Amino acid sequence: MSVATAGNPSLKNEVSAAEWDIRVNLAAAYRLVALYGWDDLVFTHISARVGGPEHCFLINPYGMMFEEITASSLVKIDADGNKVMASPYEINPAGFTIHSCIHAAREDVTSVVHIHSPNGVAVSAQRDGLLAISQQSLFVLSSLAYHDYEGVALNAAEKPRLVKDLGEKSFLMLRNHGLLTVGSSMADAFLAMYLFESACTIQVRAQSGGKELLSIDPRILDGIRAASVQATRGVGGGALVWPALLRKLDRVNPGYQR
Repeated sequence: MSVATAGNPSLKNEVSAAEWDIRVNLAAAYRLVALYGWDDLVFTHISARVGGPEHCFLINPYGMMFEEITASSLVKIDADGNKVMASPYEINPAGFTIHSCIHAAREDVTSVVHIHSPNGVAVSAQRDGLLAISQQSLFVLSSLAYHDYEGVALNAAEKPRLVKDLGEKSFLMLRNHGLLTVGSSMADAFLAMYLFESACTIQVRAQSGGKELLSIDPRILDGIRAASVQATRGVGGGALVWPALLRKLDRVNPGYQR
């Protein structure tokens, strides 16, 4: 079936208030990814787990541009990839492989963001990975893991290796592939990706200057988490920036709440 937003019926009265809130924030995240230019046509994915022991989660309708995704168009699936609610849309099979295993393994994670940004992929192809050359990179390096490329993520056998490599970290660099972040909220996962992508962009630009790069003293990295808590007044960066990001989205691309 062709994918279109026009006439998509609202699910607001068919799901719980809690699930609707998750849907709205996930739809907003898709549109923000498009706004910041991190989308790869329709080929990456963001997910959010819905409460309950079944490990059900929401993911994008495959074939819909991120800038047009709405709360009602998101597809709800279970841990086996089966649709839990009727939907005219299909899902990206690679998205299911990556997101399902993380949601099943990490009870602390509600949201997973995965992108194929050119700068992220460029750094993921560098043998030394992310370098400690910017303040942004320090926040990432404090909780960064790597996963080697195994081809398009269609093989269920890759799942345990993904889970093992991610461990308890918040940032995962998928070698030769892209970036992935997780969070206890969509706000936290999105902010993590903003920092990840920014660190990669800075690195690629710094390397293009052709001069020796200046690395940050490792002792500063050791204290970066405590500094982050102090800088965000203990409430967390995601909680600070998310309301402002939603206001920005309401100005430039409203309608994600449908």
